[in-house]
Amino acid sequence: MKYPIGIQNFEKIRQNGFVYVDKTALIYDLVTKGNIYFLSRPRRFGKSLLVSTLKAYFEGRKELFAGLAMEQLEQQWAKYPVFHIDFNGCDFTSGNTLLNKIEAYVATWEAEFGKSPFAKNLGDRFVYILKQAHAKYGKRAVVLIDEYDKPLLDVIGTNYTIEINGERRPIETVNRDTLKGFYSVFKAADDDLQFVLLTGVTKFSQVSIFSGFNQPADISLDRHYEALCGITEDELYAYFDESIKELAVRYKFSEPEMREFLKRQYDGYHFSDELTDIYNPFSLLNAFASQRVDDYWFRTATPEYLVRLLNHTNEDVDELIGRYYDPSEFIDYKADVEKPLPMFYQSGYLTIKDFDITVNSFLLDFPNNEVRKGFMTLIANNYFQIKGNTGTWARDSVKALHTADLERFRKLLTAFLADIPYTMRRKETERERERYFHYTFYLLLRMISCYTVYTEKQQSEGRVDCIVEVPGYIYIFEFKLDGTAAEALAQINDKGYARPYAADPRKLFRIGISFSSETGTIEDFAVEE
Repeated sequence: MKYPIGIQNFEKIRQNGFVYVDKTALIYDLVTKGNIYFLSRPRRFGKSLLVSTLKAYFEGRKELFAGLAMEQLEQQWAKYPVFHIDFNGCDFTSGNTLLNKIEAYVATWEAEFGKSPFAKNLGDRFVYILKQAHAKYGKRAVVLIDEYDKPLLDVIGTNYTIEINGERRPIETVNRDTLKGFYSVFKAADDDLQFVLLTGVTKFSQVSIFSGFNQPADISLDRHYEALCGITEDELYAYFDESIKELAVRYKFSEPEMREFLKRQYDGYHFSDELTDIYNPFSLLNAFASQRVDDYWFRTATPEYLVRLLNHTNEDVDELIGRYYDPSEFIDYKADVEKPLPMFYQSGYLTIKDFDITVNSFLLDFPNNEVRKGFMTLIANNYFQIKGNTGTWARDSVKALHTADLERFRKLLTAFLADIPYTMRRKETERERERYFHYTFYLLLRMISCYTVYTEKQQSEGRVDCIVEVPGYIYIFEFKLDGTAAEALAQINDKGYARPYAADPRKLFRIGISFSSETGTIEDFAVEE
């Protein structure tokens, strides 16, 4: 099987025999039931391939759809003028980049359809082009804009500026105004438009760049189109059954075990209250092609804009995830750096995990192990400001817990804490010190949570600081700040924290840890089997 790694061109995939998961039945619904759409999906989730497929469809490329659902559904195969704008691959941190990019597109189209003798700005020039294309083809125009929001994501939360007419202006403002002026043409050109699709990672506020725009139908949370991008579980087993079997042999797993392993690593995305499981397509294809399950999606780019957003707020990650939210709190993004939650959700680092229909609220959490581990490592590096690699620490710690080498785990934990700069752990009040240590261990334990990790788990007689479950062992941790490990162990025993695991065949360890607010690291460490 040929896997289209990094190939987002529908024509190339079809002509060169790469596997293509057939989404054309949904695409047919899309083009016949409406005409102006917006779709938000995480990066590398197939948005560019969707745009390329639509381009081929509207160009009447019937031969590319042979054997697909579209071949039977579409009878006319008309050819429309298609205008494809792709903001991928550009760095928009320079103030002139966006303007030059749009200017290049408009100038190219003017060479084909003619230039207005009266229009001066980019928007008016594009309106004229669309009208001329309509007249030439006898068909209304199609506009496909891929990653419409990248010019804003590149600069959000930064202090980049550009000089315009002797005045320094934020590039973020300049880019927003440029896009707002350009996108406003869709209202003026409504009579000349057959179909419009904008894709992106985030949904910026309609009052910012979409004012003056015929508001697109937002299908980002539409249950009918939730599988338009990504791979469903049914599609995974239908198209990649042999690939799963080959990977199972490589890992010495049974086929059900391999399916479960892939599910924990790459599944977990939900894009409506229907909660249909959607797998990350980029990671799946890479895993099958390389015969190795790894963190492919997270390694392709560092979400620096998310870290910038976190640095602008006092909210910690543990205060954002694992909670129910009203849709208005995370669906509509208002480009407000003080509220990072919508960006985390729309970027794919959080996803819907449950829906409470009685109060119309959604539970948000990490989608899978790949995202959880990668994002927590990124946040930890940013939070702790240490020189070492937290990813290496996490891997070594996982190995130590997997083999019950608790002395090794103690040394790793002690060394890591000792490496955190004093300025990071210096806190003025007892409450701040407790908050710092709580958040520190929350981050560290979430980094190694490819296993089952519970923090502050509520039980009948109290709240356990931490429980880690691995294939052969269970670890119950109790932490004390400026106390003793013996006190921590006594609390585990007195409160009966181990009682729920009495019938569990795995070996259980009780671990008491005392931390010093003075030194910032482990003062006392005790273990009971």
